[in-house]
Amino acid sequence: MTSFQSTLGEDEGIAEELAKGQREISIAEFFEKNKHMLGFDSGARGLVTAVKEAVDNALDATEEAGIQPDIYVEISEAGNYYRLVIEDNGPGITKEQVPKVFGKLLYGSRFHAREQSRGQQGIGISAAVLYSQLTSGKPAKITSRTQGSQDAEYFELVIDTDKNEPEIRTAKTTSWDRPHGTRIEVEMEANMRARQQLHDYIQHTAVVNPHARIELREPGLDAPMKFERATDQLPRQTKEIRPHPHGVELGTLLKMLNATDSYSVSGFLQEEFTRVGAKTSEKIVNSFRDRHFGREMTWKTPVEGQHELVAVVEDAVSNKGQGPTAKFAEELTDKILGKDRIAHEELVTLVSNVAASVGEETGTSFGDTVQANVVEAVWPLLTDSREADIYAIIDEVASTQKDDAGKSSMARSLSTQFAESTDEKDRASKVDIEEFVRWAAERTKEREDETYGETAQENIVEAIWSRMRTVSDDVPTVRVISDDRDIARDLLEAMREADILAPPTDCLSPITPELVEAGLKKEFDADFYAAATRDAEVHGGDPFIVEAGIAYGGEIKAEGKIDLLRFANRVPLVYQQGACAITQVVKGIGWRNYGLDQPGGSGMPNGPAVLMVHVASTNVPFTSESKDALADVPAIRDEVELAIREASRELKSYLKKRRSLQKRRQKQDVIGRILPQMATKLAEVTGNDQPNIDGALARIMNNVSVERVVEDGTVTLSVKNYSSTNESPDITEIVSAEPGGLNGEAQVVDLDGEWFIKWNPTVSSGETVTLTYTVEQDASFDINVDGVETEKLTVNV
Repeated sequence: MTSFQSTLGEDEGIAEELAKGQREISIAEFFEKNKHMLGFDSGARGLVTAVKEAVDNALDATEEAGIQPDIYVEISEAGNYYRLVIEDNGPGITKEQVPKVFGKLLYGSRFHAREQSRGQQGIGISAAVLYSQLTSGKPAKITSRTQGSQDAEYFELVIDTDKNEPEIRTAKTTSWDRPHGTRIEVEMEANMRARQQLHDYIQHTAVVNPHARIELREPGLDAPMKFERATDQLPRQTKEIRPHPHGVELGTLLKMLNATDSYSVSGFLQEEFTRVGAKTSEKIVNSFRDRHFGREMTWKTPVEGQHELVAVVEDAVSNKGQGPTAKFAEELTDKILGKDRIAHEELVTLVSNVAASVGEETGTSFGDTVQANVVEAVWPLLTDSREADIYAIIDEVASTQKDDAGKSSMARSLSTQFAESTDEKDRASKVDIEEFVRWAAERTKEREDETYGETAQENIVEAIWSRMRTVSDDVPTVRVISDDRDIARDLLEAMREADILAPPTDCLSPITPELVEAGLKKEFDADFYAAATRDAEVHGGDPFIVEAGIAYGGEIKAEGKIDLLRFANRVPLVYQQGACAITQVVKGIGWRNYGLDQPGGSGMPNGPAVLMVHVASTNVPFTSESKDALADVPAIRDEVELAIREASRELKSYLKKRRSLQKRRQKQDVIGRILPQMATKLAEVTGNDQPNIDGALARIMNNVSVERVVEDGTVTLSVKNYSSTNESPDITEIVSAEPGGLNGEAQVVDLDGEWFIKWNPTVSSGETVTLTYTVEQDASFDINVDGVETEKLTVNV
């Protein structure tokens, strides 16, 4: 059946006619019709995405300039549209760069930089400008003032989507009350249906950027939402790094080879890659040699046959005189037999060295022709026992269950392969050796019905390969490799196989556990906080660090699922939570083991908790251009799980201790109710006075007891430790009259007629510490004890 496509060219001129409809499109024109790919798929989400891109740019700009960020976001109604204004106190943008930054897609300073940053593609803020002009038809208004400038620069511009170039409608200087910074104002067709996502983005940005101050004003808010900074410490400044050999692909390698000024492979590796010094470069070059030239097989030198070897050498040397020839033959024979194994290149080197030393000693020249003749004559003698040599190798690594007939068959087949498939130097690549062994195994199966499976074959390949020697041939130059994809692939595989240190991590700026907790404490009123920052790992040559933090209890909602906060390079990921690898990791953890409810044993756990995960990398693997979810990369997924578990172990300990204290409190309450009743009953039964039960509860519960006795103006505090561990309670006695005669290391503070007496004694297990002071007879007292859990403390005052 003839297809429609196969007949298209039959009519004269059809191809030319079709060609007329083909034209190049710009990136701006592409995203004009595919704005959903950038997160502008609806009015609600488009507003959130525009805010996100502008705030991310503001944070990056201020941090790079070493300025503590002050960011102002305002959303207001403007007729049928919404007006969005974002201001920052960054260093500003130069007059020449403003139009390109805001009016040209894929224009930015961070795309080629291998260091952590929020924006890398150069799409974000210009995409917001594009969405604005598509939905409202109005230009973006940008004001920028650089540090030290008298005036600010003001632009109104749109994007020419056919050319992906800014079209400037207005350009002038203006005054602005900010000493430096950038302001963008756009109008767009939008709505506030994603108000919660917008608030989440702003709040989560404040959590993960505790050094920033952010203010949000929007319709419907009685007062602006303000997020104050929790620290004056700016994130660590990052440094750009060179590519890592393990993360380069073939096309990139070819491009780098064409662009470098280096002549040699060794120089190219050391100049263009991180973590590659002279020793590492040498390892890679040798591995490249193994792939490009193959290795040479070494063969066992004969145990006997010295006289035969001497005779062969003498026969190969002609017209050099009996004495020099005999000395040459004897010395070369001693050198050869002094080695356990020898390769062809080693033989050539030995012959050359002996020819030089004997020639100098005897005054006889053993030139290149003589040396070549000797090598040609000796090498067959050294390789005459290939089969026996290979049999010994197979016998060393093969299972004891393999019989001799099978081993002999394998050895015979392999020696045949070396003789027939390699050159006179017995050179072969590892792939060749694998093919030799596979073929030999098939022949052995046919002849002897002996099976050598994959593991046995791998063991034989490794044993043979380890006995082969890297050759010293000069590797191709950079220019030769750049013109040959196959040679470049050999170099790439050598780079990937080499054991190289992970990339340096000064290109990353993790939040740190202390500031993760500070950010959570600033925005979530909880009872417990924990954070963990993992060591740096590598994916695709790009270093990354994963951090996790947990807030639990307090004012966090107790009903329903926990709140999961996802971040990449300090940017909140608001949408596509279900498609994110972080979410899948959280769902796969057994949270019951950490004290959280998880119906069915899998899925998102329930409880009053907030879990945050931050991935910092020089190249975050997002699932799409909208940068809403992380791709499922095994190395990153594993580190996310380890970071979460590390923080969750602290939560588990906290909840376990809290449950223990709760049980202790319940037990103490029961004993506290029963003890007086028992004392009363005991007095009734015995007819004696009711026993004094003061301090009994503390002894029974192994508590720390604090008792106060006031007698004749002297106040005595007895601190008794009935527990099994030493305790150091912080005791504050609040007195209405000025105290005197204090013992111990006490501090006294007078606050408006009340005196605060503070002690911090260390009380050993089973011991009592007495604290005393004097005061007027009519004074009043109050006491506060910290440093000991309430459930382990009994205060009788």
